[in-house]
Amino acid sequence: MKIKNIFLPLMLALAGVTGALAAVDNVAEEVAWVVGDTPIWKSDIEEMYQQMLYEKTPVNGDPYCVIPEQMAIEKLYLHQADIDTITASENMVMQQVDAQINYYVQSLGSKEKVEQVFNKSMPQLRENLIEMVSNRSKVQQVQNSLTKKISSTPQDVRRYFSKLSADSIPYVPLKVEVQILKAAPAIPREEIDNVKARLREYSDRVTKGESDFSTLAILYSQDPGSATRGGELGFMGRGQLVPEFAAVAFNLSDPKKVSKIVETEFGYHIIQLIEKRGDRVNVRHILLRPRVADSDLADAVVRLDSLSNDIRSGKVKFEEVVGMLSQDKDTRNNRGIMVNDQTGDSRFEMGQLPQEVAKAVSTLQPGEVSNAFIMKDPKNNQDVVAIVKLTRRIDGHKANMSDDYQLVKNMYENARREEILADWLNKKIAETYVRIEDEWRNCEFTHKGWIKSAK
Repeated sequence: MKIKNIFLPLMLALAGVTGALAAVDNVAEEVAWVVGDTPIWKSDIEEMYQQMLYEKTPVNGDPYCVIPEQMAIEKLYLHQADIDTITASENMVMQQVDAQINYYVQSLGSKEKVEQVFNKSMPQLRENLIEMVSNRSKVQQVQNSLTKKISSTPQDVRRYFSKLSADSIPYVPLKVEVQILKAAPAIPREEIDNVKARLREYSDRVTKGESDFSTLAILYSQDPGSATRGGELGFMGRGQLVPEFAAVAFNLSDPKKVSKIVETEFGYHIIQLIEKRGDRVNVRHILLRPRVADSDLADAVVRLDSLSNDIRSGKVKFEEVVGMLSQDKDTRNNRGIMVNDQTGDSRFEMGQLPQEVAKAVSTLQPGEVSNAFIMKDPKNNQDVVAIVKLTRRIDGHKANMSDDYQLVKNMYENARREEILADWLNKKIAETYVRIEDEWRNCEFTHKGWIKSAK
C-alpha cells in the first residue's frame, strides 16, 4: 500500500539511523559528504533511496545527487538554528508525531504492519519522527526569520506580472462561488432510543467480560477510519477532538470501564481509555448513527423544493432563509457561503466541491437556485437535503490582474522568498567546509559552490 503522507524530510530522518548505528558498532562505513563537521553516510542515502523506490516517490533528477544535497541543505539550516538558539515546541512536536503515527496505522491497518513496512519498532519510529518533526520546525523557523520582511505593493505585483513570459502565466481552471442551505430530516425518537440501547448492550458486554471493546468496534462501529483498528483513534490532543467527545475522553481514568453515551455531530459514541500521555489521550470508541428513513428524506426534498420555488419567485431571499432554516453551522451564519478548506476562500474548482453539489451547480447560471437534492454531509457521512445557489462562475482562463490578483500576489511573494533563501544558501555554502567524495561529485546540483576548488 502506498502511503501518501510521506515526504522527503521524513524519509531523510528515517534513513538517518543506519549510518549512526553503523559508526557506533565500528562497522566499516563510507562517508559520501561532509558538511561542517557532520558526515553524510552512504548508507543513509541508500536507505533513503530504497524507501523512495518503495513509495514510488518522484525525484527531479539523479537521487544520488538530490538526496545528499537535501541532507546537506538541512544541516546548514539546523546549524543556523543552533546559532540563533531556535528550538521546536515539544508539545507541537509530540502532537505532529502522534498524528503521523496515527496516519500510518490507519493507512496500513495495524501497528505491526507499520513496523514491518518501516523495518523499525514503534519506539524507534517514534524517536526518528520526533527528530524529523523537530528539525523540520527549526528549518521552517529559520526560513521564516530570513523572509519575514517580505511585503508587496500593488505596483510590485503589477511589475512582476508584466515581466512574466506567456508560458509562465498559470492557467486558472473554472471556479465557482456557491451558497448552500442544508436541512437534515428529524430523526424519530424511536430510532435514537434504538441506537442508545445497542450502545448500552455493547457497554454491558464489555463490563461483564463477555466481549472485547475492540472486537465490537470492528463488528459494529460506523466510523470507517477507526473501526478496522478496533475503534482506536491514536494519541490526540484535546483540540483535535470535538468538544463533547474530548470532555468525556479526557475524564476517563480506568481502562477497564466504558464511558457513558456521548452525543456529537457525528452520532452517538461509547469510549474506552487506552492510555494517557501528558496532555494527549489514546482511546477507542464505537460510533453509531441514527438512520434517516427514506420517507423522511423524500418529505424533506418536497419541502425544500417548495422553498426553492419561493426563492425563484422572489417571495423570500436565499440569504434570509439560510439563517433561519439551515442546519449547517459552518455556513448558516455566513449567508450560506461555502468556504474552500484547501484555499481558505470562497472559490472552488468543480472537483473540490462535494459530488452532489458539483452536479447541481453544473446546470445553474449565476444567481440561480437549484432544486432540492440529497447529499452525504462530508462531516458525518449522514444523508441531508440541500439546495444551492450559484453566486459566481469564473470560466477557465489565463491568470490576469483583475480576476486573480491574490494568486499573482502569492506568486510574487513566493518568488521573492525563493530568491532570498537561495541567496542565503549560496552564501552559507561558500563559507562552510564541504567535502564531497569523488564518486559523489558528478552531479548537477541545485545550488552552486558545493564542490570547493583546491587552493
